[in-house]
Amino acid sequence: MSSLPNSHEALLRNSDLLGGTVGLLGVTDPAILPLVGDSGLVMSEHAGVYSALSQVPGWQACFGYDDPGLQTATLDTVVVFLPKARAELDLRLALALWLARVGARLILVGEKKEGIAGAVKQLKAWLPDAGKVDSARHCQVWSAEVAEPSREFTLADWITWTPIEHAGVNIDVAGMPGVFSLGELDEGTALLLDSLASEPVSAGRLLDFACGAGVIGSWLQRWQQQSDQAAARVDGLDVQSQAVICARATYERNGSVGDIRASDGLSGVEGKWPAIVTNPPFHTGVRTDTSMTERFLREVASHLESGGELRLVANSFLPYEDQIRRHVGTVERLEQTRRFTVYRAFRR
Repeated sequence: MSSLPNSHEALLRNSDLLGGTVGLLGVTDPAILPLVGDSGLVMSEHAGVYSALSQVPGWQACFGYDDPGLQTATLDTVVVFLPKARAELDLRLALALWLARVGARLILVGEKKEGIAGAVKQLKAWLPDAGKVDSARHCQVWSAEVAEPSREFTLADWITWTPIEHAGVNIDVAGMPGVFSLGELDEGTALLLDSLASEPVSAGRLLDFACGAGVIGSWLQRWQQQSDQAAARVDGLDVQSQAVICARATYERNGSVGDIRASDGLSGVEGKWPAIVTNPPFHTGVRTDTSMTERFLREVASHLESGGELRLVANSFLPYEDQIRRHVGTVERLEQTRRFTVYRAFRR
């Protein structure tokens, strides 16, 4: 059995701090739950982790920051694990203070390499009396009493809007803390959009895998309309709760058409599409991690119609070309810069 993440081990060292009704925000390994207690509330913004958490008896699992199971003033102890994106910590702390009862204990746990030192400054902006209770497993554990819980937590207050213009097409894109490429059009996606304009996908229905805030689908439909073409339906999948929330908001704001769903990869998805486009992630925190894309490439052919097209952009140093050829079909490079490459393949 693999060991727990350092932050989870550090919390277990301080399990005597966990009293009353306990909530854990940002858990990454469900194996911690039976070690913490028989019941409680647990939240993850990752669809795969949430699915695993929901299988643990006695614990109420919630997916992301808008889950209806999150109710104000219901917890006596709230544990906040440090998120990968520092900007998300304030969102997580705001939720924690809304979930807390008067006099509840709030605990912040994080690794040094994740930036717990800087995170403590954010914690003290909310709870100035917070103090360190332990240093272990390369982590710090901080604790504070919640004398005045928040009376309101409105997710819409955390959504920002960014106007994006590319190749003469303008769209508004929703953003939330933790969402990829917040407030800008990243270079890889821009190159993918260029390829969709110069070499259009011949399909009336597409899937945008790892859709993020919904940029590709909204831009493509707007570009097609401005080019006097029929706008294709673009469905979207993403593993992250905030991305799904933002993509749906982006689609609504821009009048885009498509179904946006949360999914950890393609294994739990039914159906086939005549085309799939993607700018897949390759990071887990600060580490390069291509496992999600490699799993996607193993599964993608079963979700492409016969002769269907895969259009993928990735950092040029990543070893995807051979995998695309092996799992999908003959591959070609449509666009290439020093940093990024757009690949196209048709299912054999």
